[in-house]
Amino acid sequence: QVQLVESGGGSVEAGGSLRLSCAASGYSYLRNCMGWFRQAPGKEREAVAQTDGGSSSAYYADSVKGRFTISQDNAKNTLYLQMDKLKPEDTAMYICAATPWCTEPSADHFSYWGQGTQVTVSS
Repeated sequence: QVQLVESGGGSVEAGGSLRLSCAASGYSYLRNCMGWFRQAPGKEREAVAQTDGGSSSAYYADSVKGRFTISQDNAKNTLYLQMDKLKPEDTAMYICAATPWCTEPSADHFSYWGQGTQVTVSS
């Protein structure tokens, strides 16, 4: 129904930048709300950012506010996460997710998931 494929992860030094991409396909009405989550080894999956494409303000986790920006290119069916001023604690698997409508930015509310792309930030 919905397929999500992430790209753009990699290794970077602290203070650097990366841009993640998530190519989406499938029924568009099932992915009106898109988000980025991350999961580090031994930790729970946490919401990083969430957007409904503009009808309401995007959500950002407090830990990434002012450093990360979520955006969409609807013509390309692609979701982005621009990550600036990266810190070692940002190291995690970053996973794209979709759901029909935005509610609480929680993994429980998202129906479709990508495989993830690894981000490693060295000090």
